[in-house]
Amino acid sequence: MITFDDFAKVDIRVGEIVKAEVFEKARRPAYKLLIDFGNEIGTKKSSAQITDLYTEQELTGKQVLAVINFPPRQIADFMSEVLVLGTYSKDGVVLIQPERNVENGDKLG
Repeated sequence: MITFDDFAKVDIRVGEIVKAEVFEKARRPAYKLLIDFGNEIGTKKSSAQITDLYTEQELTGKQVLAVINFPPRQIADFMSEVLVLGTYSKDGVVLIQPERNVENGDKLG
């Protein structure tokens, strides 16, 4: 088990997907995402295996939750800087989103 202090170290923020494109070089189907986390954090990149339930077009403009303080991870020729959060459902990964629009960069509290 982890403590509350352990959980508090995970920085989860809201960001808006501004660009999504197919990640051709990924071993499993994925998208390259460009996500805007507001002025303080800026724009970050992520690789996300969410192709079962989402198209590139419907991802653009969608707000998501992501962990922003993991170390960057090299995936093929792409550096993924944040981990977009989702649940594993029987049909594929479902993104975790705020239930209404909020400011990009807002922190999960």
